[in-house]
Amino acid sequence: MQKKFTRVAAAAAIVGALFATSVVAPASAATGIKTGLRIAVIPKQVNSGYFEAWNKGAQKACKELKAKCDFIGGTKATGAVQVQFINKAIQKKYDAIIVAAADQNAIVPSLKKAQAAGIVVITSDADVAAASASARTVAIAPSEASRIGTAEVDWAADAAGKKGTVAILSAAATAANQNVWIAAMGPYLTKTYPDMKWVGGSLEKAIFYGDDDTTKSTAQFNAILAQYPDVAAVIAPTTVGVLAAAAEKKKKNLTVKVTGLGLPSEMAPYIKDGTVEKVGLWNPIDLGYVAIYAAGHAKAKTFTGKIGSSFKAGTKTYKVVTGGIAYLGDPFTFTKSNIATFEKVY
Repeated sequence: MQKKFTRVAAAAAIVGALFATSVVAPASAATGIKTGLRIAVIPKQVNSGYFEAWNKGAQKACKELKAKCDFIGGTKATGAVQVQFINKAIQKKYDAIIVAAADQNAIVPSLKKAQAAGIVVITSDADVAAASASARTVAIAPSEASRIGTAEVDWAADAAGKKGTVAILSAAATAANQNVWIAAMGPYLTKTYPDMKWVGGSLEKAIFYGDDDTTKSTAQFNAILAQYPDVAAVIAPTTVGVLAAAAEKKKKNLTVKVTGLGLPSEMAPYIKDGTVEKVGLWNPIDLGYVAIYAAGHAKAKTFTGKIGSSFKAGTKTYKVVTGGIAYLGDPFTFTKSNIATFEKVY
């Protein structure tokens, strides 16, 4: 994932066509937006290819808006760790905080403290709990939760021949985004694919948590296989989990199907050799990029975050819908036929 951003820019036309990306061009004259801001960009964890790509988008927007953006965070995706960095951002009097919530509840008090100090708060990728939506101006989300969840079930069903049992290798139990995607998966699997079931007989028993840690995700993948040796497919709605599962499947030459949300740069070898048939994702670069523009507009008071309000980032306008959320678009599917195009992008 340590690719030069110029390579991302060079491939922007391709990405734009498929992801409706906003990274392609800066907002003309930055109309109605505050420039020169100091912004803290806080991921779930810094040691992640996904959030490195997320930060690339943020840094590109920051350059366009002449902002100083600091990518800060810990190596563990926990609310407790994030709270430390949010509090530091408050102490250093940043103008805005962009955060991907590792825990939808634990960071809320600190975010409210930031708002009280006049700091604009934008969540990106992972939001706070719906009941705490007032703790941020807007949430920049990849796609509607139901569409992400059902798409992953479709990928698993296609790979498994639309029959057999399915397990889920998720991130942390407190990860709000994974939890809402999984909730959408539950009824969709049994309703759409009558010959498929969740391992253990229920969605709750089918979920294993790898905490977005490679070692733990690998152990949990093996735990699934030990407990349910006949499992047909494992869905990992996390880039760390799907990569760990693919690597373990290849290492042990397993027959279980693996799919989920994966970075094309990381998953390309496994898709090319047939270990994994397909994975999907949105463009994390856009999530970071759009969040910075939302912060700039909010700081200029030209964007309120209220339902129906909108703001521009690059060439695209984003409108806030129910829940105080602005969506990028549908996830894109990576297969052997197109992976070579995207593995050099992100």
